[in-house]
Amino acid sequence: MNSSPMRVPWVDTAKGLSIILVVMMYSAYNTGEYTGGVGFLHYVIGFATPFRMPEFFLISGLFLSQVIDRPWLRYIDRRVVHYLYFYVLWAIISIGLKIGIFSRDPAGMLHDLAMAVVQPYGVLWFIYMLAVFGLAAKLLRQLAVPAWIVIPIAAGLQMWAPHPDSYAVEQFAAYFVFFYVGFVMAPLVFRLVEWTQARPALTVSGLVLWAVVNGLLVYSSGYAMQPVGMQIGLAAWPPLHLVLAVAGAVALCVLGGFLSKFPAMEWLRWLGEHSLVVYVAFTIPMSLFRGAALASGLLTDTGLLSLAVLLVSIISPIVLYFIVQRIGFGMFLFERPAWAHIDGSAAKAAPKKPLTAAAQSSRT
Repeated sequence: MNSSPMRVPWVDTAKGLSIILVVMMYSAYNTGEYTGGVGFLHYVIGFATPFRMPEFFLISGLFLSQVIDRPWLRYIDRRVVHYLYFYVLWAIISIGLKIGIFSRDPAGMLHDLAMAVVQPYGVLWFIYMLAVFGLAAKLLRQLAVPAWIVIPIAAGLQMWAPHPDSYAVEQFAAYFVFFYVGFVMAPLVFRLVEWTQARPALTVSGLVLWAVVNGLLVYSSGYAMQPVGMQIGLAAWPPLHLVLAVAGAVALCVLGGFLSKFPAMEWLRWLGEHSLVVYVAFTIPMSLFRGAALASGLLTDTGLLSLAVLLVSIISPIVLYFIVQRIGFGMFLFERPAWAHIDGSAAKAAPKKPLTAAAQSSRT
């Protein structure tokens, strides 16, 4: 489980933290929906509400500068087709299982499959939007639109938070700013993480201070915890919410840098490196286990059940991944096969030398 020389350990560690928070949110809210209760994981997710998804998008933009000036075909292969392959594959699997098989609704399955082309499906919306963001960033680059114009407009959209009929447009407005800020701020973020890694005491103090401020603003007057969702306090004010989102995303990068120094955190780095494995496959075991646990009556406490669902949801895709590796069939579920490349790069030999930290772009 040693890190590949083509990876940046702290980036993968931060991604590991992110995927845990994402799965935790779905586990807690999915459980709360069926129990009608609130568990301790709800409060953890409440704390992370401002930065949970922004951090994922910000990290995804960190290496964009290394690929954005590539020829269109090569760029589209790496930053658009790559994500659309996994989106289409797992949308077919998820809709086929949930609607076609479990609900026995072939007509509904075909409808959902058709709608998934224009409306991001379920938790796979993140992968769909990464393809959209990659295409938007390339177009802005091609048109030579400066960052000082893009960022204020994207920030304005995020604070406006429109809710049009199109879910894709809604998510674009909500998260494109973080992807683009990751692209623009990448040199600063890398320098900050490198600087904090050499100063662990100061890093811990800074992270504690950030956590206290973030927690106080989230759990200030007006917050309300619900089985499915949360109303945050002062942190809900759009300008402050945007600031907390960026601050939290950077804080998780710094925390990733701090934790990546400890050998005991190698599992977290590995999880981040394989976060796509978990992200595309966690909802199926989550629903199956939660349903079975509630039906058995053995585990009904919302907090404990949410924790159990979280563990099963993360571990199950990893087990599937190792099984696929062992039997030598099914890697197309987690790795894009050669036929799914549009620029012929899959047929080329891999580079002999390890890439620099900033050059692993298309793998992040």
